[in-house]
Amino acid sequence: MELKVAFVVVCLFALAITFTEAGIPKCCITTKRDIPLQVLRKVQRWTVQQSSGACDISALLLYVRNMRKPICAHPKVKRILISLQSRVKRNKQKAAY
Repeated sequence: MELKVAFVVVCLFALAITFTEAGIPKCCITTKRDIPLQVLRKVQRWTVQQSSGACDISALLLYVRNMRKPICAHPKVKRILISLQSRVKRNKQKAAY
């Protein structure tokens, strides 16, 4: 009977540890300002990290094709990224005609 209790307690601890690790946010510690245009063209999506939340600094997380980890960029890079993506979209529309 004691072995079963010990097994249940170990399972509950393992379950608690996995759930608490999932709740810990992954924050950017530093940001990059100089990101090459070749990398910015491969950005699939991005998210904004706010300094008012669990993280200490504001950052832009860039999810790049063929890269495992996101790039932590300075929030001002978002303006460059939006203009670059709108230019690409315009060029695709011109090519469709």
